[in-house]
Amino acid sequence: MLRQYELVDLVKSYDPDADEDALNRAYVYAMKKHGAQLRTSGDPYYSHPVEVAGILTKFKLDSVSIIAGLLHDTVEDTDATIEEIRDLFGPQVAQIVDGLTKLAMIELKSKDTKQAENFRKLLLAMSEDIRVLLIKLADRLHNMRTLHFCPPEKRARIARETLDIYAPLAERIGMQEIKTELEEIAFKELHKEAYESITARLNFLREQGSNLVPAIIKQLEKDMAEGGVKATVSGREKSPYSIWRKMQKKNASFEQLSDIMAFRIIVDDVASCYQALGIVHSKYHMVPRRFKDYISTPKPNGYKSIHTGVIGPENTRIEIQIRTQEMHEVNEKGVAAHWAYKQGEKVVGKNFRWIQELLEILEEASNPEEFLENTKLEMYNDQVFCFTPKGDLIGLPVNSTPVDFAYAVHSKVGNTCVGAKINGEIKPLRTVLQNGDQVEILTSKAQHPSPEWDRFVVTGKAKAAIRRYVRANKREQFVTLGEQMLERTFKGENLEFSEKGLIGVLPNFEAESVEDIYAKVGEGLITAWDVMRAVYPSYKQSKLGKVVKSFKARGFGKNDKKNKSEPLKIKGLIPGMAVHFAGCCHPLPGDRIVGIVTTGKGVAVHSIDCKALEKYASEPERWLDISWGEGATEETHIGRLKVILANEPGALGDLSNLIARSDGNIANLNITNRTLSYFELLIDIEVRDLKHLTDIIAALHSSKVVSYVARANQ
Repeated sequence: MLRQYELVDLVKSYDPDADEDALNRAYVYAMKKHGAQLRTSGDPYYSHPVEVAGILTKFKLDSVSIIAGLLHDTVEDTDATIEEIRDLFGPQVAQIVDGLTKLAMIELKSKDTKQAENFRKLLLAMSEDIRVLLIKLADRLHNMRTLHFCPPEKRARIARETLDIYAPLAERIGMQEIKTELEEIAFKELHKEAYESITARLNFLREQGSNLVPAIIKQLEKDMAEGGVKATVSGREKSPYSIWRKMQKKNASFEQLSDIMAFRIIVDDVASCYQALGIVHSKYHMVPRRFKDYISTPKPNGYKSIHTGVIGPENTRIEIQIRTQEMHEVNEKGVAAHWAYKQGEKVVGKNFRWIQELLEILEEASNPEEFLENTKLEMYNDQVFCFTPKGDLIGLPVNSTPVDFAYAVHSKVGNTCVGAKINGEIKPLRTVLQNGDQVEILTSKAQHPSPEWDRFVVTGKAKAAIRRYVRANKREQFVTLGEQMLERTFKGENLEFSEKGLIGVLPNFEAESVEDIYAKVGEGLITAWDVMRAVYPSYKQSKLGKVVKSFKARGFGKNDKKNKSEPLKIKGLIPGMAVHFAGCCHPLPGDRIVGIVTTGKGVAVHSIDCKALEKYASEPERWLDISWGEGATEETHIGRLKVILANEPGALGDLSNLIARSDGNIANLNITNRTLSYFELLIDIEVRDLKHLTDIIAALHSSKVVSYVARANQ
């Protein structure tokens, strides 16, 4: 563990103006606060923040970063407060420590939710100050170095989180050294056999080619000198994890990989990079599809280099990377290589485009888990580079489509996208983009995101925006549907229907607005009868209402707790009793139901608000108290829809495709009316339950050819 004076000397060695007094006070403060706390390894806990600070000094970070590194766990694990740290060490340190503090005081639903909430807070903090991310990465690196002291289950969880989130984050800010070490430790933990196998093969190659690498370096140095280029040549071995990833991606064996050994040619300036490339390509055969120019088109993290694969010296297939010394520093140390804090500037995370895109995903996600899922998509490494008609470069994940491209340009462009021209030709929106494609997005103010897009887009930004629109559109349909259902129910009982009456019963249904009540009724979470009874509690109901109320008083609709292990489809029936679902209302699991004993046909199952029940109001003896059982959704049920469809070519095909994509199956279709401009249809659809049918209704509402859709029994 670094001693106090050693840490201060390290910082002063590269930043003579560092606040020595504050560094000493922070070191002592961390030791005192963590006191006798121990790590899983048995070491004093304060050794961890000291080691984190030591890692940060290797990247020559400013004293504010080092102090925050020393204090990063004090608020979470001791009695220290953000206010105390602000008073002792200043607002910058306090802000960074607050960004690094986990949400330990919030009760969260699951480990996944906790992980997502912590990452959300980290993102917001690093958008204000990128040092938060640098310290978090150093913190994770030291935790990974001591991972072997943790229990097996915890080791696997931390390793998976590291590969999914922290290694890609390190790559995004160009911290190559940290990224590689995080990946190696996590890979060794999660895929031990693969790690050992690849390591053994690398050791064998190292022994076999002990003279080969120096020979190749010597020959490349000679080639550069003869071509008049001043250069330094070095060789490096790819990491076991990057080799394994390539084997998985290409479905190739270890022996089939051509770039296990890479050689770097470092020159003085950009012109010399291309001169060196000319020398290499004129002397050695280039391997097809192995050339990449990241100087002309840098990676989003600022990485610049020329990569090329050749059959090089000693007739060996190798990868060569050509770059300047400045590029090499940035490629290895990323943000830390051109640090600006000691000049008094603040590197705000929002200045990084990829952080801005993650913030947009955060705004559009419906819950923390969705945000985390879309964030992982957004941090893929493999990219294709495409151009706008004006020549602007857009970097996208492999397998991206014009819709991904549109959202990468701007969310408004994505939302109004109707078509795309790729290299001057109109192509389908699901076309996979290739490196170098020029993409022109065609837009229309009348267009909206299609739920179908979610099936083929690959960027997190596109998925988040599409899902947000679909979610908002579904709610809009639920609100409209719920309002219609309530209006019909109130009018059917000759009662006044007004929003004023609904406002008074908002607390009854845990609703914040009248729209919330409409949405809950439309989604089937509450019934129109429940709302009516809340608004008019003293209303003398019709005979039907009285019958329903009497059943409610005797436990109508309550789950039968007997025979829990048996997956009953309908609870409350005598075993062997004949049963059928009423064709007037087509009840579905999710509807509240009642059984009516019929002559010769057994029991007819109706939804509780079915108008056909009126004729049985004077015969309560024929009513049965029944409810849906656990096995109800194991078979399909018929839901009937009334649809008004545009009378134009392809409309019926679009309708059936939308139903099929929502996992519904048309059982019967009847055209009840037809005019020059529209059809009226009754469609019977096989669905699992009420929610499934409601999802289909919402999907149909989003179609241009559908002007009206509702359940036929409403």
